[in-house]
Amino acid sequence: MVKEKGHAKLWQFLRFCVNGGVSAGIHYGVYVLAIQLIQIDLAYSVGYVVSFIYNYFMTCYWTFHARPTWIRLLGFSGSHVVNYLIHVVLFHLLTQWGVHHLLAPVLVLMVAVPTNFLILRFVYRNKNRDEKGNDITSGL
Repeated sequence: MVKEKGHAKLWQFLRFCVNGGVSAGIHYGVYVLAIQLIQIDLAYSVGYVVSFIYNYFMTCYWTFHARPTWIRLLGFSGSHVVNYLIHVVLFHLLTQWGVHHLLAPVLVLMVAVPTNFLILRFVYRNKNRDEKGNDITSGL
């Protein structure tokens, strides 16, 4: 197994953060629009699903330089089940405790983003190497 250099991990984490920031912006934007039409918990979930679709493809292509596959989609979806549960539980608790419904999603992200990175790093780790440990994405 070939170890990644520290700077490669750092750049990967920075790409994850940028992608996560854009995904969070999509989630938040859809949420703010949807609360005009539907109940806030449902609006929050709708925003999550829309951002999930964007996030999967960008996580594959840009963050981890990997092709989207059904196996990766399953791993990504599994990580997002955990992530989604963190989101909805924290969002619900925060709004029940009186945190404003426009601030609660921001606070949720402070917990959910690092947790999701660790899960996804495991899902994508070494998936881009052949049986000899050579990087098969070096041209990306």
